Amino acid sequence: MLARPDAVAALPAAPGVYRFRDDSGRVLYVGRAGELRRRVGSYWGDLRDRRHLRRMMPRVARLEALVCDSAHEAAWAERNLLERSLPPWNRIVGGFEVPVVIRLDPSPEAPRLELASSHRSAPGVRCFGPYLGARKVQLAVSGLERLYPINHAAPTRTAAERELARLRGGQDAPVAHLASAVASVLDREPTAVADTLAALASRRDAAAGSQAYEAAARLQEEIEAVTWVVAPQRVTTLGEEGDRDVTAWADDVLVRLRIRNGRLRSWEQETCSRPVPGTRAPDGWAAFLHRNAELAVRLASLPVR
Repeated sequence: MLARPDAVAALPAAPGVYRFRDDSGRVLYVGRAGELRRRVGSYWGDLRDRRHLRRMMPRVARLEALVCDSAHEAAWAERNLLERSLPPWNRIVGGFEVPVVIRLDPSPEAPRLELASSHRSAPGVRCFGPYLGARKVQLAVSGLERLYPINHAAPTRTAAERELARLRGGQDAPVAHLASAVASVLDREPTAVADTLAALASRRDAAAGSQAYEAAARLQEEIEAVTWVVAPQRVTTLGEEGDRDVTAWADDVLVRLRIRNGRLRSWEQETCSRPVPGTRAPDGWAAFLHRNAELAVRLASLPVR
């Protein structure tokens, strides 16, 4: 078992992506973590169930990490980076999760909240996302529909649909009201998100209190799924055109993220004694980039071996 390097202790207990480099600077492996310090530290533990990584570890000379604002953002960052270039010790291009969007049709005659594989939509229809993980996102839609039963709000609904809407508390709610409530959550408005999660938690606790444990478990899954889709993430956006590089500099390290058509495509770090022309952290990126530039400085001073 290899001794755990000081660089691991410098990592935060936060979501992110990480990569290992060899002595020549070649990237060996890119991974993601819900908690960077714990996940990366595991590579210096028992790797008997990951033989190919056990062979890689003696080659690792440097550790780099990009701290993200959510596990969802880390998942997207890993996927985008691995789609463009697969390091020799990675085995899967992209990732396991399937990208999807949530489509909201607020038309009074045929309202609909559903999953879709593309953001193409008709006039008046909104698409949210993209999100990773079709099953997880479907659970989020189920949770939203549980509170805001827009799929059962059409005037031509059946008796069964009217009864389901009544049971869910939305039998008299106008379609516009339900659509607005759903959109507020998916737009990540803090009050709407908090109210939705609290309402689902209340129903979960009521189900558990009446010993309806399967229903309580399902509600817990829906809570986790809604949390997933409303989590902050900026490395993949929907329908954003144009290319840009966003950069930050700290001490002697420059961090550059190359964004292409709304997706992070390249993460670069280089040593430089001063900020280079064009170094910028635009609105929405400043805190993210400066945090990662400062982490890059710490890790650069702590070689793995």
